[in-house]
Amino acid sequence: MPKKVLKGKVVSDKMDKTISVAVINRPPHERYKKFVTKTRKFKAHDEKNECKVGDLVEIIEHRPLSKTKKWILSRIVEKGD
Repeated sequence: MPKKVLKGKVVSDKMDKTISVAVINRPPHERYKKFVTKTRKFKAHDEKNECKVGDLVEIIEHRPLSKTKKWILSRIVEKGD
């Protein structure tokens, strides 16, 4: 079974070897068909502490590393400001 891959923006890098990534999903509303923005935040493991706030990153599903951390950094797609 392939692992899930998500793209999102880093919203916090204050933790050691951990980043918080906001993944935005824009599904249409069931009745009104207008696009609604839904955001989920995931904690991901960043071994080298190389990500900064604002970076666009790709995270991949992994075994649980802590109570809330179940994703690891796959690659940095685009550097932020």
